[in-house]
Amino acid sequence: MTDNAFVFDVVGAEQFDQLVVQNSFHKPVLVDFWAQWCAPCKVLMPVLEKITDSYAGEMLLAKVDCDQEQEIVARLGVKSLPTVVLFQDGKPVDGFTGAQSESNIRELLAKYVTEPVDTKEAPLVTAQNLFDNGEFAKAEAFLHALLTGDDQQSAALVLYARCLVERGALADAETVINSVVDEEQKHAVASVRAQLTFLRQAAELPDMADLKTRLAKEPHDDEALLHLSIQQLARQNYEPALDNLLRLFIRNRGFADGAAHNTLLQVFDLLGTDNPLVTLYRRRLYQALY
Repeated sequence: MTDNAFVFDVVGAEQFDQLVVQNSFHKPVLVDFWAQWCAPCKVLMPVLEKITDSYAGEMLLAKVDCDQEQEIVARLGVKSLPTVVLFQDGKPVDGFTGAQSESNIRELLAKYVTEPVDTKEAPLVTAQNLFDNGEFAKAEAFLHALLTGDDQQSAALVLYARCLVERGALADAETVINSVVDEEQKHAVASVRAQLTFLRQAAELPDMADLKTRLAKEPHDDEALLHLSIQQLARQNYEPALDNLLRLFIRNRGFADGAAHNTLLQVFDLLGTDNPLVTLYRRRLYQALY
């Protein structure tokens, strides 16, 4: 027996149908066919339990003692031990025989179940990876749990604000970002604030289709060009936005109290000094200035 809620022994064919077949319609179930006399089985079992534990309920492990469960063994056609079979949607979909390394088993499982989140070693790195992969809701939930503790990390607060921005909760994002006073997060805070500014500005402007129609009729419509740039920034289309802003600056740098220049600087803050677009357009802006 095991203390792991996601690992269980199967006793009888009826229980196999309930715990393995039926459960597999909800999440993958790995079935470990083993026996007391099988030395490789005893090597493999703790590896399977460790992997299952790391998936935190996204996958289950069923253990079948082949000496006791001959009916199940015959039903699955198990010929050698250890044999491991993966069930999904009520049927076996993959598996292997013999002891395997942890990395090989995880590689097989990756086709059927989401890679587990590492919550033990680097929580902020985990949240950042989720965010970078576009899994904003998961990152937000992970950060919310992280920030309920006593350690209110400034970097975690900034990333949490960015998740809120992606969800469109701009007021909440502003509240969170305003709570960050760590000087080391100064640039990151400026980046979030710039993104909030562009999203709010864009909400008050004509849509992109109308602006493009205006510019097609009058290419020197400075207002339309500025507004189009902001709409592009709100949609994170940074390169065309920077190009339009620089074009407007060169053509009419004083338009709207220097809006093109000011907005370019905001974008530089948003993207950060290491971004290749910032390097390119900062140089072009310098050349235009001097």
